Amino acid sequence: MVQATARHLLVDTEQQCEELKQQILGGADFGDVAKANSSCPSSAQGGDLGSFGPGMMVKEFDEVVFNAPLNEVQGPVKTQFGYHLLEVTSRG
Repeated sequence: MVQATARHLLVDTEQQCEELKQQILGGADFGDVAKANSSCPSSAQGGDLGSFGPGMMVKEFDEVVFNAPLNEVQGPVKTQFGYHLLEVTSRG
């Protein structure tokens, strides 16, 4: 079964998500931005979600994590939890 590793951050609004994405694209470190802004407990690890397989995360995550290019910031991705930025760090 294919496995992926990814990191993410979670915020309440699409606008905040877009603003954080621009910071990261402008050179800010994804992990630092996640630590400072994400409401997910994974923020303590810079948004690192570890390794997981298909179906272990919400559908919207799976669609990005198992299809998006590696090491590129994706999002905003809306789920029932809020708005996410995702970065797939490995897949195989």
